[in-house]
Amino acid sequence: MGKSTKSFGLLSAALLSFSLVLGGCGGGNGNGNAADSGGGSEKPVELIWYTIGTPQKDVDTVMEKVSEYTKEKINATVKMKMIDWGDYQQKMQVLVASGEPMDIIFTSAGGFDYVQNARKGAFLQIDDLLQKYGKGIIDTIDPAFLSGSKVDGHNYGIPANKELPQQDVWRFNKNLLDKYNLDISNVRSLESLEPLLKTIKEKEPNVTPFGLDKNHVPTVPYDFLITNMPMAVKLDTTDYKVVNILETDEMKKALRTMHKYYKAGYISPEAATVGSTNDLTKSGNWLVDRAQTQPLAENLWAAAYGYPVVSTPASDPIITNASVQGSIMAISANSEHPEKAMEFLNLLNTDPVLRNMVDSGIEGVHYEKIGENRIRNLEAAKNYDMPSYSLGNNMILYLNENDPDDKWEQFKAFNAKGVPSPILGFNFDSTKVATEMAAIQNVKEQYWSSLMTGTVDPDEYLPIAIEKFKAAGLDKVIAEAQAQLDAWVAENKK
Repeated sequence: MGKSTKSFGLLSAALLSFSLVLGGCGGGNGNGNAADSGGGSEKPVELIWYTIGTPQKDVDTVMEKVSEYTKEKINATVKMKMIDWGDYQQKMQVLVASGEPMDIIFTSAGGFDYVQNARKGAFLQIDDLLQKYGKGIIDTIDPAFLSGSKVDGHNYGIPANKELPQQDVWRFNKNLLDKYNLDISNVRSLESLEPLLKTIKEKEPNVTPFGLDKNHVPTVPYDFLITNMPMAVKLDTTDYKVVNILETDEMKKALRTMHKYYKAGYISPEAATVGSTNDLTKSGNWLVDRAQTQPLAENLWAAAYGYPVVSTPASDPIITNASVQGSIMAISANSEHPEKAMEFLNLLNTDPVLRNMVDSGIEGVHYEKIGENRIRNLEAAKNYDMPSYSLGNNMILYLNENDPDDKWEQFKAFNAKGVPSPILGFNFDSTKVATEMAAIQNVKEQYWSSLMTGTVDPDEYLPIAIEKFKAAGLDKVIAEAQAQLDAWVAENKK
């Protein structure tokens, strides 16, 4: 895999966010007797860093090189332990619960849940450390990341400086658009897809016109309190009312359209049960799907799939808790070296030499410089192919061979266009309604995917699902969420 696929991790982050998990095997010993101060003759501190991604063959070799650099800069060495995507959540829960030595932990809205674990006490509250040892971070990363990732008023991690808003787009297989001369300039709403889907259904019997999987939820102008659970607040709200998304006019209309598309054969019969659309995108046998975008996303998709992909907006760029919390590095609550961990995170987010070594490996081994801040991967890059989005400030990464000179300026412009969700920074605490939440989850597993993918008729099944959610205690959960949100609105003078 080249660097183009590496950076694709940025995008798959959102798509994978339901299954993202971080894990690690084995321990490591912190040098508890070492003084936490740089320089001098003090014994260097070893920082243990657990992060997400397929374990790479050359990770120890690269960390030896990283450690030479960090030892000189802050008198600390680094031991990285990678846990594969599918194992991360479960393994990290076990490791943290068992008190395994660790200093830095990757966490996110969808991988080893950031808010939940901050509240459980897995992460250190870092307000003071950030002021004392993280000045470079405060000066460097978009302030919306730090404010939007506060939990109950405090910071528990350093978000990666990357794309800030969440924006849905319709993605199209350009080969099929060109073949049938299809125009996407007026595509925006779900309904506007219909003429294109109809053409492909008639002319390409082996193609799935509308690619989607069981995680699909139609784009509606609401922000969910918890990802894809029925409680939501309208994006243009003035009263901050929490509603059951299934009872809104916008969702009812979307579900009717989805069912119409399903009956017309535009959607795969298996959509409600398949976990991803990877097989479709690999084969090229699809016309349109929906994804979350970022600058230059079309280049990444084309590089990953091997054919051209184009996109057009399906929503405005909105800054949500999920987008701000897409990639965070927390300091473990039982770290023996919290000050040194913060010094390291400060260096990682401000020092291009360190950040690029962690991202791309060793110059002359994994990559070569082909310009002052531009690199080309070498053959050995396949042994150190890291998910860039999970490793800190992206805006100081070298450019890849085919990146435009203004790549990071494009990211900054994209971020500046983001509109904050009205509930950005509000994190619902479901502790008091844990029993109801478990019951709601059970109902969701029964009805949600089949409704959202258009597999069943909403006129028949939506009233049943709404009744089942109510029986499971959804009204009580919404009342609790409303009370918390009202208090938050009052406190934050919204």
